[in-house]
Amino acid sequence: MVGTGGKRQAWQGAEGAGGALPAAAAAAVPSPAAPLPTEDSRGAAQPAAVACPARTGDPAAGEVRLTSRPESAATARRLALAVVRSWGLPHLAETVELLVSELVGNAVRHTGAGTFGLRMHCRRGCVRVEVRDPSRALPCLMPVRPMDVSGRGLFLVDELSDRWGVDLQARGKTTWFELRVSDRLDRG
Repeated sequence: MVGTGGKRQAWQGAEGAGGALPAAAAAAVPSPAAPLPTEDSRGAAQPAAVACPARTGDPAAGEVRLTSRPESAATARRLALAVVRSWGLPHLAETVELLVSELVGNAVRHTGAGTFGLRMHCRRGCVRVEVRDPSRALPCLMPVRPMDVSGRGLFLVDELSDRWGVDLQARGKTTWFELRVSDRLDRG
């Protein structure tokens, strides 16, 4: 596992730091395998197939492979939002949406890959989002100046997540971030 610098960054394995969900949080977090509901324009619940067509998948159940194109960021955001809401954590939706966009943007712009993978976990008091790509090139957290129009992605990940890091694999890497559920339950 490799880190790239940054105050909240960690480079632990997929299990991350330990600690069980507090009882109140555990009750509020459905199983990651639960179906992914969505809403129609009237706010009525719709079946999971509407939110996540079978051809796309459920990133909480397994890695979802998406084409490495800018348009795939919208699909990744939609999938991530559906998962976070299905877990009963709508207060994390905006942060997850933004940070997924940043990780996907990096995978699309900087790796030259044809596809990337999206995976999500909720356990041990945190939501973890992973974007896997076949490049072993490490992302760089760059200093951000007020007039910069690009290069803010990892800065946002570093500022808004509780932890983030990069796990190198035999073929590629997984860039991930975590948001603590228990710290954010009272904020939502």
